[in-house]
Amino acid sequence: QLQLVGSGGGLVQPAGSLRLSCAASGSTLDYYVIGWFRQAPGKEREGVSCISSSDGSTYYADSVKGRFTISRDNAKNTVYLQMNSLKPEDTAVYYCAAEPKFRLCVLSVREYDYWGQGIQVTVSS
Repeated sequence: QLQLVGSGGGLVQPAGSLRLSCAASGSTLDYYVIGWFRQAPGKEREGVSCISSSDGSTYYADSVKGRFTISRDNAKNTVYLQMNSLKPEDTAVYYCAAEPKFRLCVLSVREYDYWGQGIQVTVSS
């Protein structure tokens, strides 16, 4: 059974950076699609970024394109989300998720079977 443990959140000033980590255990991530999602208070969970299992291609929501970078380290069985130029509207609880399929990734909550615990990210001066 795959388990995901997220870390790396916190309080950061606008324009600052954070790196979120999602460490997996119980199975290798090589053949999983991995996604990062976030949920702000009073809003639905939304997709932020994902990385495909088939070819390593990545996808970003328009709101984070050019600022966030997703990557995976198969040796460490960990996926990262580097967040730069953070804005107050990036404040949310962030989640990593995994889908056990060999394919291109999609940012749809219902496609993902395994979820890490939420990571609070607060962008404020």
